[in-house]
Amino acid sequence: MNLIFCGTPRFAVPTLEKLIAERFVLQLVVTNPDEPRGRGHKVQPSPVKQVALNHGIQIYQPAKLKGPEVQAFLSQYHPDAIVVVAYGHIIPQWMIDLPRLGCINLHASILPKYRGAAPIAWALIRGEKETGVTTMKIDAGMDTGNMLLVRTEPIRDGDTTETLSERLSTMGADLMIETLRKLERGEIVPQPQDSSLATLAPMLKKGDGRIDWARPAAELARRVRGLAPWPGAYTAFRGKNLHIWRAETLPAPAGAELLPGTVLTEGGRFGVAAGEGTLLVIEEVQLEGRKRLSAREFLNGARVRTGEILGS
Repeated sequence: MNLIFCGTPRFAVPTLEKLIAERFVLQLVVTNPDEPRGRGHKVQPSPVKQVALNHGIQIYQPAKLKGPEVQAFLSQYHPDAIVVVAYGHIIPQWMIDLPRLGCINLHASILPKYRGAAPIAWALIRGEKETGVTTMKIDAGMDTGNMLLVRTEPIRDGDTTETLSERLSTMGADLMIETLRKLERGEIVPQPQDSSLATLAPMLKKGDGRIDWARPAAELARRVRGLAPWPGAYTAFRGKNLHIWRAETLPAPAGAELLPGTVLTEGGRFGVAAGEGTLLVIEEVQLEGRKRLSAREFLNGARVRTGEILGS
């Protein structure tokens, strides 16, 4: 089967590697232009481009898919399918119509739940117990195409967006291979989505990470996990941002009526009063411009006092 592959971040890499290992014919890899990455902001290729380079696959890096030059270039190819995994661009209708089997997308949720750019993060933030991956035929809408195959995955207590992404990307690679094989044999009947059940997972913004201490601690702990590694959950501490990497929840001390954001350090614990009489116990932090520390190391080094207020 002749394929064009479209993808950019680490999440897309297992699918590309699996397609190569299964000896699909990769006519072209389409990925985003090289961008500054890492601490030094050095211009680097995307993870998908690096895999394509390692395997000698032709690469195309348009900044956007609109424009006659992009259509003219891709129309030279006659793929059986275009595989799209975390590419980051809306696929135009001319491209949807190009391959005989359509444009096949791997989406990191159980559709129609969590349509949008950040399905893994929002599943964690909203306290889902289960998620998964779906293959679907792309149409003109946002993640609204007919579903092909679905696989589910339980969400573990300690999962972050990073750990859950890793499992789903591997599971999704296997699902994409199965989908392509069955499509070629005519063994899949595409299923329309029930849009009345749809929920949205919009792109994350830096401001999504700011902690509102009036919210219950359980909700805040889910945000810490769902927003890791970016944009991260953070609060104000002595005029700087304090990034919270790990946290758990406890009931607040009996009889205590504490202003949300109030620090409690009894027993060497870094507790912060949250909404509805709950306590967020911070386990790992990173002060703006500093390295990551355990809560105990931070308490000792910064001489944090009971009664200080975070977020003000």
